[in-house]
Amino acid sequence: MQVESGAFVEKARAALTDATLQHALKHIKHGFVEARAGAAARLPGFEAMRDRARDIRAHTLAHLAEHLERFEANVTALGGHVHWAADAEEARAIVVRLCREKGARTVTKSKSMVTEEIELNPALEAAGIAPVETDLGEYIIQLRHEKPSHIIAPVIHLSKDQVADTFHAEHPKYGFTERLTERPALVREARAILRERFLKADVGITGANFLVAETGSAVVVTNEGNADLTASLPDTHIVVTGIEKVVPTLADCHTLLRLLPRSATGQDITAYVSFFTGPKRAADLSGPSSFHVVLVDNGRSSMLGTEFEEMLRCIRCGACLNHCPVYANVGGHAYGSVYPGPMGAVLTPSLAGIDKAGHLPNASSFCGRCEAVCPVRIPLPKMMRHWREREFERHLSPAPMRWGLGLWAALAARPALYRLALGLASRLLRGRATKGWIGRLPLAGAGWTGGRDLRAPSGGTFQQQWRRRRGG
Repeated sequence: MQVESGAFVEKARAALTDATLQHALKHIKHGFVEARAGAAARLPGFEAMRDRARDIRAHTLAHLAEHLERFEANVTALGGHVHWAADAEEARAIVVRLCREKGARTVTKSKSMVTEEIELNPALEAAGIAPVETDLGEYIIQLRHEKPSHIIAPVIHLSKDQVADTFHAEHPKYGFTERLTERPALVREARAILRERFLKADVGITGANFLVAETGSAVVVTNEGNADLTASLPDTHIVVTGIEKVVPTLADCHTLLRLLPRSATGQDITAYVSFFTGPKRAADLSGPSSFHVVLVDNGRSSMLGTEFEEMLRCIRCGACLNHCPVYANVGGHAYGSVYPGPMGAVLTPSLAGIDKAGHLPNASSFCGRCEAVCPVRIPLPKMMRHWREREFERHLSPAPMRWGLGLWAALAARPALYRLALGLASRLLRGRATKGWIGRLPLAGAGWTGGRDLRAPSGGTFQQQWRRRRGG
């Protein structure tokens, strides 16, 4: 997985001054935050269902090997094939081999974050196979040679005019030369082009929101129906997904499906919920004659039994991104990873290493909104704190930060010296204040007070106030 998280500070600074991006990010509040709140309010027992979903995912991870083996056995019994990929390289090689065995020249793909993670498209192109993204957002991203900026809304960072410019530049080769300006017209143009790609595809590749061990099914939810066309029209269907997506039973899947769309887009249910269960049978009139599932580890198994295991409960709804004040101000591309926002701040270091993604766990105010809205109650702030601890232990955090924390630890271990230092600091800050406010905080850089003033300390230190209130 290509990670450019080392440039987070620079990218975030650029994002804050990007007027188009800032306007686009304002839609998150109404489009996602308010929609989720409404959907949760309409469902009786929503909070109890979150508890149940948490328990389902925790149980699955505790018995992951057992459920994966059961899933494989059921897929095989239905005439399908399961392939195990230890890492991204092996996963790419398996998919390319399967496509070559079918003589594929064109492949349609429905939205899949795992194929983004393993960088499948460049591997297909290098093998002379043309991948075509069929989710509208992913299709636009592919035309623009960009990465998605959100795990469920890949083009949330773009304006309608930017999409119009992209279509006007890329679609004349398909016979569309007019620059369209209205959303319905843009969608119709994309649909006309993608319909031809669906009909000509040799192989269809999808991800999976869930894998049902009980039935050997791959479950995919969409609002466009593109996954159904991708999976059913070509002669070969390949599912590429992470090993953590398995759930034990259809009943468990039903519980998670009631939470996923409500947490993601505020819908009671998505327009399409598809269960792909093996290749077509003798009596079936249509469908793929071969069905393959590529189970990708790529660092996931190493998270089991660690303080980051709970991250594998994630069902990729995007709620943590939508409610994160950092993401809402800088967008997804600033994170330099396929997985942005709070979930990416935990998952990216797990998959790529804290040395490559150290900025991400620090890109949080620890307000706790991500954990408060997570449908499976993942303690994201706690895990980001664990990554900060590991970064500090390995001396990867900036030297001034380490020195400052070391100084604070030394003072905290010496109460008398700590009280003396705190008293001196309070007097120093009061001396710099103007009418009770500090315009610039010493030794902290302009970032702390660049957009607001800091109230000068008053009333004595906490210990002094405590003693006064306790009567000495």
